[in-house]
Parts: sequence; structure tokens; C-alpha cells
Amino acid sequence: MFFGWLKQYMPRSLYVRAVLILLLPVVFLQLVVTVLFLTRHFEDVTQQMVTAVSREILLVLDIVDTAPDAGSVPTQVVAQASQLALTATPVSPDAVPSQMLRHWYDFSGRVIVARLPSRVAQIETIDLLNDQRVHVYAQTRHGPVRISFDRDRVSAKNPHQLFVNMIFFGGLVTVIAILYLRNQLRPIKRLARAAEAFGRGRHEPYTPAGASEVRAAGNAFLDMRNRIERQIEQRTLMLSGVSHDLRTPLTRMRLSLSMLEDAERIPLEQDVNDMQEMLDAFLSFAKGEGEGEPEAVDPRALVSAVVEDAKRAGRDVTLVAQEGEGTGTVQLNVLAIRRALDNLISNAVRYGTRAQVSVLLTDKTLRLRVEDDGPGIPEKRRAEATRPFTRLDAARNQDQGSGVGLGLAITSDIARAHGGMLRLGKSERLGGLSADIVIAR
Repeated sequence: MFFGWLKQYMPRSLYVRAVLILLLPVVFLQLVVTVLFLTRHFEDVTQQMVTAVSREILLVLDIVDTAPDAGSVPTQVVAQASQLALTATPVSPDAVPSQMLRHWYDFSGRVIVARLPSRVAQIETIDLLNDQRVHVYAQTRHGPVRISFDRDRVSAKNPHQLFVNMIFFGGLVTVIAILYLRNQLRPIKRLARAAEAFGRGRHEPYTPAGASEVRAAGNAFLDMRNRIERQIEQRTLMLSGVSHDLRTPLTRMRLSLSMLEDAERIPLEQDVNDMQEMLDAFLSFAKGEGEGEPEAVDPRALVSAVVEDAKRAGRDVTLVAQEGEGTGTVQLNVLAIRRALDNLISNAVRYGTRAQVSVLLTDKTLRLRVEDDGPGIPEKRRAEATRPFTRLDAARNQDQGSGVGLGLAITSDIARAHGGMLRLGKSERLGGLSADIVIAR
């Protein structure tokens, strides 16, 4: 449960995850070293130095107590303990701080204020605000006395150097590691771009590089891409060849039928026309999404032109009000998108009486929707409906029009070629089928 909760907060990018894998051990190691340093250096060493200084302070206090009066205290201390480099100066009670004084970041000062009074009972308070000098206020028979000495005598010199070195070299190692990671992840990003481009129907040059595992994945991708391209080429040649070869006998049949009487000619001509439409569907499926190149177009203008063409062809189709607040153009294969919309509109008016087309454009998504008032497609069979050569006779009356079940398959291929998808559902406006082409911008 804990790992499931943690997973939702983990970054998605491989680069960020790799940086975390690098930084977390470095940060953890620095924290451990810092704790050990504070314990061993700031505490143990400082305690030893405080113990030594406390003996000297006790000696100075004994000298102060033997002085005849308060005015002779400094002279007596200099005369008898000059080698200790401590000074003792009588002060008024008002000059004695009411509490221990130290900076919040003074870690060794925390040890001093805790250790020194426990070794010298006469000490009332300590002033560590001056980084160069330590002022100890002690009570004597002549009243309060301030004993001063250098801070270096109770603290190690330059205690911050370890922190500076840790931060500097830790940052340096992190920068070097990040640069190395970028170099290692660059081949993976190139492979991802090549795979994404191939999924969108574009052929991006790619050469395997990087670590041996990445090279193996790159070579496998190239083999897969080559096999898929050969299969697409073979499919295109086969369907194009078959469709082209069948056009000649169809033409001869149409010429022969023109010599017959109307009663015999009309039903046979309808059969020939149905066969012609089937051949056109084969050719469209053979061409797939590879016809044309993506270009920046206004999707609303493109859909409006497709709807107008459908109206001129006698189809009952309308363009509803625009949706979304997105503006600008979208990279689209114009010929492919026109073919996809034409397929959806043809299906809509074939299995229903009218169709409505709408465009939703946002900053991240383009959605092209075609709705009809026909019988629709059951939810459990919608995935099957996008397969090639599939006709759902129970949902769509086969007698209402000719076809070989390639319209939705072609549309689905075109949507995938644009990095999107074809989504089928129930129309809330007309009650029939709702077909959406959803493309990320």
C-alpha cells in the first residue's frame, strides 16, 4: 500500500528518475557524513578543548580570588598567568548577560555552553556572539568577572570547511553525472522519436547508438520497421494490382450492359456499380495513410470544406457550432483526413437519414465527430467494427448500401497515423452512432 501511494508521486520521465537514483544516495551519504562529523568533530573534539580551557579558567579564578581588590585583578592575572593568554576584567552586575548567547548555527557553541559551566561552577553565562573571542562571565569574591580568550581555543579552526567541500564536490559530481546521464539517455530519446514518427506514418532516419542494450533495442526496431514496411508495400501492390486488373472486365461488362433493355440492364448495372465501389474501397485501403504529407492546416476550415463537398454530393449532413477555445493550426495529412471524414459521413447517411459533424479544438486536443440517427453499434462490437473486411449485419443493415467493411478500418488507420485514435460511441444528439477522431496537438 505504501509503495502504491508512493508510485503516484514518482516522476514519469526516465531522465528525472535516473537523476533521482543518482542524487538520493549522494544526499544520503552526505547526511551520514555530516552526522558523523558533528558527533566526532564538533562534539568530541570540542569537549576535549573545553576541558583543557576549563582548567585554565579555574586557575585564573583562583588568581582573581587571591587579588587584594577588584582593581588589581587584571594586573594579577597578567603577572601570574600571562602564558595562558586569558584576560580577566571585573564588570558590573548589569553588564552580565541574562542568558547564554550564541548563534543558532553555532554547533560547537552548543557544546561549549553545555560543557563549560559543568566544569566550572562559578560560570554564570557565556557570550559566543563574537566569532573571534569567547567571553565567560564568572562570579568571584570581588563580584562578576569577564574572562576572555580566543575562540580557536575551544573550537576547531574553520569548522565549516568540511561542509563547503561536501557541497562543492557533491555538486560537481552531480553535474558530471547529469551530463553523463544525458549522453546515455540521448540514444533512447532518438529511438523513441523514431518509433513515434513511424507510428505516425513518417520515416525518420535512425542509427542505433549508445550502450549495447540500447543498440540491441535499436536494431530490433529497425528490423521490425523494415518488416512492417515490406508488408505494407506487399499489401499495397497486391490490392492495387487486383483492383486495377478488375477494372478492365468491369468496363467491358458496363459496355455490354448498355446494349440491353432497361428492365434487364438496370439491376445488372447496379451490381457493376457496387463492384466498382468495392474496388474503390480496396484502393483506398491499399493507399492507407501514406498519401500526402502532414501540413499545418485550420481543422475547422478543412471540416467545413468536407461538409460542403458532401452536401453537393446529395448527402444530408450539417456542420454544428464550433466547440472549444483552441486556436491555430494542426499538423494534418489533408488527403487522409478528408478520406477519413468522407468515410464516416458516408456511413452515417447510409445507415441513417442524416449526419452532423462537429469540431472540438483545445490547446492539447483536436476532436472530429460525426454523428447519425441510425441503429448504432453495440458497445461490445465496436472494437470489431474497426477491423478490415468486417460488417456488423445485426447493427448495420447490409441491404442499405454496398461495402466491404473497410470504411472504419481506413479511418482508424488514418487516426493512428496522426498519433490519435478512432473512438466509437452513442450519439447524444441524434441517438445513433458517434464516431470521434481524436488527435493530440
